[in-house]
Amino acid sequence: MTRAFLIVIDSVGCGGAPDADRFFNGTTPDTGANTLAHIAQACAAGKAEEGRSGPLRLPVMDSLGLGAAIRLASGDATPGLAAEPQGLWGAASEVSPGKDTPSGHWELAGVPVPWDWTYFPDKEKSFPPDLVAEAARAAGADGILGNCHASGTVIVNELGAEHVRTGKPICYTSADSVFQIACHEEAFGLQRLYDLCKALAPTLHNMRVGRVIARPFVGDAASGFTRTTNRKDFALAPPSPTLCDWVQGAGRTVHGVGKIGDIFSMQGIDDVVKGSDAELMKHLKRLVEEAEEGSLTFANFVEFDSLYGHRRDVSGYARALEWFDRELGTILPRLRAGDMLVVTADHGNDPTWIGTDHTRERVPVLVAGKGAGEAGLVAFTDIAASVADHLGVPPQGKGRSFL
Repeated sequence: MTRAFLIVIDSVGCGGAPDADRFFNGTTPDTGANTLAHIAQACAAGKAEEGRSGPLRLPVMDSLGLGAAIRLASGDATPGLAAEPQGLWGAASEVSPGKDTPSGHWELAGVPVPWDWTYFPDKEKSFPPDLVAEAARAAGADGILGNCHASGTVIVNELGAEHVRTGKPICYTSADSVFQIACHEEAFGLQRLYDLCKALAPTLHNMRVGRVIARPFVGDAASGFTRTTNRKDFALAPPSPTLCDWVQGAGRTVHGVGKIGDIFSMQGIDDVVKGSDAELMKHLKRLVEEAEEGSLTFANFVEFDSLYGHRRDVSGYARALEWFDRELGTILPRLRAGDMLVVTADHGNDPTWIGTDHTRERVPVLVAGKGAGEAGLVAFTDIAASVADHLGVPPQGKGRSFL
C-alpha cells in the first residue's frame, strides 16, 4: 500500500485558461494573465528585488517540470525555468464557473461546481438590508460596520477602533462569493465570532454564497490592528462525494493541512492542522514522516494568495515561491518508496495584473514518485482520479487518471 500527498500552492496559476475571456478583474478580462510566467519575467527584468534578487530560482519544482508546464499551458516565456523535467508533469484546466477557492479545490477533488455562485457586486452597501439586519441580530449589536468591498487588512485598521467601542461586527466582501466578518479576538471574543459566522452560514449558503469567513484580529488604536492566524471558513459543503470521501470510504485516513477542513466542511477529513504557511510546512514534513500507509494528505498553502497575489506584491510572491521550493527540496528525499506527491494550484492570482481579484488560469501539475513523462493538458478532475488510482481507491467522479 502507498501514500499520496496532494499539495495546493494557493493561486499559483500558469496562464492559458481557454475561457479566460469570460472572467474579469473589473472590466478587464483575464485573457493573458499568467501568475508564474509574469513573476519569472519580472524577476529576470530586475523588477522583483525586495528581499530577494535576480532571476526566479525554483530548481526543485523546475526539475519536476514547472517551466515545461507553464510553457505547455500558455506558451509564455519562463526565464530561469528551463530544466529538463525529471518528474511527471502537465497543466490542468478548470470547468467550474468560478475562479475561487472552493471551486478549485472541489474540482481538484473530483467534483466541479454545478451552480453559479452568488456574489455581492456593489462596492458600497454591498449586502441586502435583511442580511444586514440578521447579522446585527446574531451579533447582539444595533448594526454592522463596513458593508462594502474591502481589503481585510485595510478595513480592520480603518474600523477596528469603532468596532471595539461599539461591538458592531465588521462585515465586508470581495470579488469572491464570500461574506467576511472581522472582530477583535479579545474585545468581541474569538468563540463569539465563530458562533456568529456559524449562525449566519445557513442563510448565506442557501443564497449560494460559498463561504462565511471569520477574520479575527488583535491590537489597539494606538499600536494598530493585526489579523491573526485563527481565521475560520464556514464553507458550503460539496454537492457530492469528493476524493476525500472516496479515500475515507475505503477505510483510509485523510489528513488536512491548512484550509482544507474548512473548504470541505470537514466532509471526508479525519483531522486538520492550521497555522501560518511556515507552521503548515512543519506539519507537512511531520506527516511525510508519520502518515499511515494508504493515507491521503491534502494541504493548502494560502499565503501566496492572501499576502502576495491579492496585494499585487511581485517580490513577496517570488520570495514565497523560492521558500516553498527550498522546503520541497527537503521533503522529496523523505518520501517512502511508492509514495506519490502532487504539487498543483486552485486558480491564478497574477500579481502583475490589473485589479486585486483572482485570475482565471490553468494550473501546473507536478508529480514526484511516478517517474518522468508528460501528462499533457489535463482536467482538474483528472488529478483526483490519478490520486485515487495511485491509492487503489475507485474514483466516483468524471476524471481520468493520467498515471
